[in-house]
Amino acid sequence: MNEFTPPAPSPPSQPTVIRDPWIGLRSLTPSRIALGRAGHALPTREVLAADEAHARARSAVHAPLDLDDLSGRLAAITKGTPPVRVCSAAPDRQRYLLRPDLGRRLSAESRSGLAALPLGPEGCDLAIVVADGLSTTAVARHAAPVIEAILAGLPPACRLGPVVIASQARVALGDEVGQLLKARLVAVLIGERPGLSCQESLGIYLTWEPRPGRTDAERNCLSNIHPGGLSPADAATRLWWLAGEARRLCTTGVALKDRSGEPGRLGERRASTPCTIAGGVGGATNER
Repeated sequence: MNEFTPPAPSPPSQPTVIRDPWIGLRSLTPSRIALGRAGHALPTREVLAADEAHARARSAVHAPLDLDDLSGRLAAITKGTPPVRVCSAAPDRQRYLLRPDLGRRLSAESRSGLAALPLGPEGCDLAIVVADGLSTTAVARHAAPVIEAILAGLPPACRLGPVVIASQARVALGDEVGQLLKARLVAVLIGERPGLSCQESLGIYLTWEPRPGRTDAERNCLSNIHPGGLSPADAATRLWWLAGEARRLCTTGVALKDRSGEPGRLGERRASTPCTIAGGVGGATNER
């Protein structure tokens, strides 16, 4: 019996992966567009790239934040003053994700600790809270450079409260922290919800006269702080400009518009307001 040898396959009549006619637009956006196709499906390389991005996003949400490392870096920036650590009422990451309400309020122990801090009767003009949020990757990489930039632009007469690191925290946790620190304004630096294009975006939420019960309409956001978005220096510059407007208007949120990008606005506010604290509108929201 002769051994049967199957015939060699014929070469494909067209490329395995068909390029998308919109491929030129990929240079203008990180969005997944013009991926091409292989038959009726996506090319294998694009499927693998999406799977990798999804894994990075999950890691950004679930990876524990190295609190000791972050505390050490912030202490060096603030010239040896260690940050204050607090926790939300969410006892672990799973409960934090399933119960957003627990992440919006302090644990009883943390509340008592903040209330016992030796603060003056006048409190502070600005309290800074670093919250892990939904991307510990963003906080680990960008919180320290952003705070360093903020302190570099600190007005001489501004009274800055202690930097607070909050675990299992959401944006509204800053309202309770700010109230306990007697702050006129609170700035919450928080890891934004990761996407498939960026898993390390940091946001800053600013609230005038923080107290529990403030709504999202009473806050302002500087969003997309990461290497491909807003730089730490630009975020700090916008923060201090918006601070003047918030102090002048005594409000944040929908009543305060970010016009810092208009010609002459940054220099005008910096020259006319020696000490200002507050927030402004900027970018997409992150998480609540």
